[in-house]
Amino acid sequence: MKIRLLLVDDHQVVRSGLRMLLGGENDVEIVGEAGTAGEALQLVRQLDPQVVLMDIGLPDMSGIDATREIKRTRPGVAVVALTIHEDEEYFFKMLEAGADGYVPKRAAPEELLTAIRTAAAGEVYLYPSLAKLLVRDYLAQEHSSETAGTLDGLTDREQEVLRYVAEGSSNDEIAAALVISAKTVARHRENIMSKLGLHSRAELVRYAIRKGIIKP
Repeated sequence: MKIRLLLVDDHQVVRSGLRMLLGGENDVEIVGEAGTAGEALQLVRQLDPQVVLMDIGLPDMSGIDATREIKRTRPGVAVVALTIHEDEEYFFKMLEAGADGYVPKRAAPEELLTAIRTAAAGEVYLYPSLAKLLVRDYLAQEHSSETAGTLDGLTDREQEVLRYVAEGSSNDEIAAALVISAKTVARHRENIMSKLGLHSRAELVRYAIRKGIIKP
């Protein structure tokens, strides 16, 4: 079964190049393309793609906000960032928004294909040089006396909720999976953030990765 792919970039020449690059792959079907975030959100609803290849710099809304909206309305759709930005500000913001992959535009075609296939399989793909940011962030936190005592103390149920949150599941989805109420899930999330001293989903993802709860 082919991976249904939606291309999102405000430059027509980039989208054309991606069509040429990816169109010949036996396991990839490009179902549509968009030049703005608004078009992308509309096509996600209409075309039901499996993976969205998302640029960050869009004219009407950032790819970060578009990713967050896609994950809110279509949590089963994977989003892979394909961008010129390689600094940690954009990287961690995309993770926080729910991105399932992050690839710089300078990457080799094989890397981009790997990212698309990995995201389609329900896993997270991080370009090697960017994955190092997670390692550096982990080492910095491990050596910080302020956070050294805040990484333990989660109950088994809180660890389950943490795993679902880090994977991008909504409160309702977590509630259905664990057969508890959405209100209980929200309370667990608050307790997790408080116990770990974390303040965003990006921090939760980094914590879950370094603890082996989910795999990058």
